Amino acid sequence: MITETGVLSSTDSFNVRARDFERLYCAPGRVNIIGEHTDYNEGLVLPTTTAAFTWLAASVRSDRVVTVESQNVDETCSFDLDNLAPKKQPGWIDYAAGVAAELEAVGIRLKGANLLVNGDIPLGGGLSSSASFEVGVATALLDIAGETLPPRQIAELCRRAENNYAGVSCGIMDQLVVSACERGKAMLIDCRTLDVNFGTIPAEVRLLVTDSGVKHRLPESDYNDRAQECLDAVQLLAGELPHVTSLRDLHADELGASVEVLGDTLYRRCRHVVTENARVMEFLGALGIADLEHMGSLISESHASLRDDFEVSCPEVDVLVEIADACDGVLGSRIVGAGFGGCVLTLTTAANVQQVAARIGTNYGQILGRQPWSHIVQPADPARTVRQK
Repeated sequence: MITETGVLSSTDSFNVRARDFERLYCAPGRVNIIGEHTDYNEGLVLPTTTAAFTWLAASVRSDRVVTVESQNVDETCSFDLDNLAPKKQPGWIDYAAGVAAELEAVGIRLKGANLLVNGDIPLGGGLSSSASFEVGVATALLDIAGETLPPRQIAELCRRAENNYAGVSCGIMDQLVVSACERGKAMLIDCRTLDVNFGTIPAEVRLLVTDSGVKHRLPESDYNDRAQECLDAVQLLAGELPHVTSLRDLHADELGASVEVLGDTLYRRCRHVVTENARVMEFLGALGIADLEHMGSLISESHASLRDDFEVSCPEVDVLVEIADACDGVLGSRIVGAGFGGCVLTLTTAANVQQVAARIGTNYGQILGRQPWSHIVQPADPARTVRQK
């Protein structure tokens, strides 16, 4: 693909064909450092971007048809901008069609386009390939139409597209960090107010992402069930605690008194959200003083909570976490993303990251049967236009 410096590399077929298109765009992947399954509960998250990208080459058409050729899935699909509606069984193209529909809904008159797409973000790996694709499509279609929108509005409409057209009950985190994060920063997002603050990632910190090889497809997983369980818990709590309109409002002492009302399963779902919000704020404080040991312990606590209370891990991911945590120089590891597979995030240091990556690759590769994909998180700009002819 094309790197941050604009040098072509890695995917020769895309690089060669992209030269024939008028415009080029990219959107980064997202790595959520801590704060998982809190965003759709109006909670707190702390993600960052990384230099794994969705790339989109684009040419303008004379009609109102958008054709998208995805080299990642080896398929070409089209939709008519004058005939956009959600489908009962959405496919990958509906992420793009939904973005177009939401742009038109806010008064943007779009133009037809031919899009060539390729990305080096693992699909279903927990690095938000979907949000990267959505924001990349929005960036391209807006530019082709000669329009602009603030990053926050782009994030909001891309979220609506994923909710309404792709059938995923996601929160706002992924789209907002892809569209608005500052390079080299961790982005604290209050998912209720959409207020953001930034913390600088210390120079000695390295975040390593390793793919478990287990792919998820969110509409077919239990992800939407978890979102519904959280809503069910709020409804049960509202009778006794009328101030609780989302799990963001629930305090730890109130949770402890609500076991009988909630039952075991919903109690554990709530406990994860309440404790995860607290971990986000603790992590931000540790980030500010470069307390790497505490940062690592919080990441490990997050994984245990996601595994045991929210039940979104899987055996392969748990093995990968154990392998990572056994490596010298590792401070903590956890499942990252929506869960039910995907990637593991490992906190280590610049001095240890290459050795850690090699050891994880060797040990987990023996189980996986091949070398796992891995990526050292690198600072990246938000979604942007790379080239216009």
